[in-house]
Amino acid sequence: MRLNKHISDTGACSRREADRLIAEGRVTVDGLRARIGAEVGEGDEVRVDGQPLHARTAAKGQRRHVYIALNKPVGVTCTTESSVKGNIVDFVGHEQRIFPIGRLDKDSEGLILLTSNGDIVNQVLRAENKLEKEYLVAVNHAVTDELLRGMARGGVPVHGQPTLPCRTGKLGRFGFRVTLVQGLNRQIRLMAAHFGYRVKQLVRVRIGSVKLGHLKPGQWRNLTDAELRGLLPRHEDW
Repeated sequence: MRLNKHISDTGACSRREADRLIAEGRVTVDGLRARIGAEVGEGDEVRVDGQPLHARTAAKGQRRHVYIALNKPVGVTCTTESSVKGNIVDFVGHEQRIFPIGRLDKDSEGLILLTSNGDIVNQVLRAENKLEKEYLVAVNHAVTDELLRGMARGGVPVHGQPTLPCRTGKLGRFGFRVTLVQGLNRQIRLMAAHFGYRVKQLVRVRIGSVKLGHLKPGQWRNLTDAELRGLLPRHEDW
């Protein structure tokens, strides 16, 4: 197996990121510095920055499809179009064909779900499901109660339609937490701009019952059975 694929399969990072780590001399195979394009066999010990990599734990039971959570870095575009540089499918480099469930704009980072089950993407995102999405936001001015109340109240015009009420909370002087059930394009950035703020950093930390947790930027993992039940209650959909 190609070394970059082996690293990606452990969930440590994407194949592209693995190639970068290899090129920087941060990867060893059986104690020797690895090279781009290297092959690894069963029993070979692969280390990144001196730490051994371990195979991803298999999910309980057999699933017909792949369901993963990715910590998307800034600069990755949530599209399946292979012609788009930095598209999310190439970034993950999964052996199966996968699709993002929803989107997270190029300038934002954090949790996004991907699956090989294209039939359920719209099912998960249906408006009536009111799937909560939680974000941590840093802005360029001190956060005021007026900003938080105005966003929480709803009715902010975004792409010609009013936003729904949401939950907000202050995080330090220049940050806040917001939980939405809508998914309008660049919604939080446009809501903030309506009140005279510019978003400097936006990180999604939760989608429904799925949390970003300790995933580092570029890392991904399989969803657990409990997380899948929260998204797709019927086991036959898995």
